[in-house]
Amino acid sequence: MKKTEILNRLVHVGIIAVVRGESKKRAIEVSSACINGGVKAIEITYTLPEASDVIKKLKANNEDNNEVVIGAGTVLDSQTARLAILSGAEFIVSPSFDFETAKLCNRYHIPYIPGCMSITEIVKASEAGCDVIKLFPSRFFTPAIVNDIKAPLPNVEVMPSGGVNLNNIEEWINKGAIVAGVGGQLTNGTSKEIIETAEKFVRIVKEARGVHQ
Repeated sequence: MKKTEILNRLVHVGIIAVVRGESKKRAIEVSSACINGGVKAIEITYTLPEASDVIKKLKANNEDNNEVVIGAGTVLDSQTARLAILSGAEFIVSPSFDFETAKLCNRYHIPYIPGCMSITEIVKASEAGCDVIKLFPSRFFTPAIVNDIKAPLPNVEVMPSGGVNLNNIEEWINKGAIVAGVGGQLTNGTSKEIIETAEKFVRIVKEARGVHQ
């Protein structure tokens, strides 16, 4: 039930902000601006040495906001996944598929979203209980790839990440992407600029889904 609830919240938001940041302070600042702009799903990547502390801080800052979902990204192994989960991460994202990480996330009933580039990888990840597959890096594909994946694997849900921007996110959603990971274009700039960009992303996703504000 917990896993399903978290996935539903991610899908409802439609966008996961991929936050790298050069420091704990900057990562928190960027994440807060994304949340204020309506992108309430945050992926704190473990390229940041203080990622666990950032996750804990964001969880504490948003404990009364049930719409906010904080997860961990660039998780390469089960040890890092466990550290992230114990720090409060509600979902785990990887650039590749790791079976031990999938097992651990299933144990904790936490969504694991691994990066895949081929049908073979997608099938292996699906067999390991992954409900959403990260198409990464998506800049090497066109949004039409979602239809190509779903033709033989209709139950697979796809999250493009790595190259998603304001110019193509509408097409990704229209082609069947359930949620999209967005980094640079969303997370760069001042807090004011990030809020404004987040609002644009949210508006485009809502319009693509036919949701009227």
